Amino acid sequence: MLSAKEVALQVTKALDEKKGIDIKLLRIGDVSSLADYFVICTGSVNTHVKTLCDYAEYTMEQLGEPMLGREGHRGNSWELLDFGSVVVHVFTDEARKFYDLERLWADAEVVDLKDIIIEE
Repeated sequence: MLSAKEVALQVTKALDEKKGIDIKLLRIGDVSSLADYFVICTGSVNTHVKTLCDYAEYTMEQLGEPMLGREGHRGNSWELLDFGSVVVHVFTDEARKFYDLERLWADAEVVDLKDIIIEE
C-alpha cells in the first residue's frame, strides 16, 4: 500500500504522461481533514479531461490503489477522483478559472514538482 504522498506523486506522473496542463499538487493535510493532498490539473477539452481521469484511475489500479469514487460535473468540465488521502480535480480551463481551487486553498503548501513533471 502506497503512502498518501506516493499516491499523489504517481497520480501527478500519470496526468503528466497524458499531457495534463498546469498540474499543481497541494498538501492540504495541515489545513483540512478532507484529504492529505489535492492534485489539480487542466485538460484541453472535455474529452481530454475524461482521458486524463481514465488514465489516472487505470494507473492507480495497476499500483493496487483502487479509487473510492469518481464524480463528473457539467459534461466533463470538471471531474473529481477520490483516492481517500488524495483527491484529484481535473478541469477544463474555463471551469478551473471559475472554481479557482488554488485561491480557495491558498493556505495549503504547494509541492514542488520539478523532479516529477517532465517540462517540455
